[in-house]
Amino acid sequence: MMNAIHICQMIYCITNETQVVIQFDVLMQERNRETNTIGSKCNDVEIARKVVDVKAEIEKIREQIQNIE
Repeated sequence: MMNAIHICQMIYCITNETQVVIQFDVLMQERNRETNTIGSKCNDVEIARKVVDVKAEIEKIREQIQNIE
């Protein structure tokens, strides 16, 4: 689900140490929106389960980002 542009943005944030928390939080919000879109458009129970798993992992990442502050 994570595309190359978002991965490049994360690497850039880390290597340049500029507003890492804010930028990572924005990226995770975008990941969450895209995951919600997939979940709302799927008609498959297995995909719906995976969407829930991904959303849980995104939330864990967001919690870790807040710990950086």
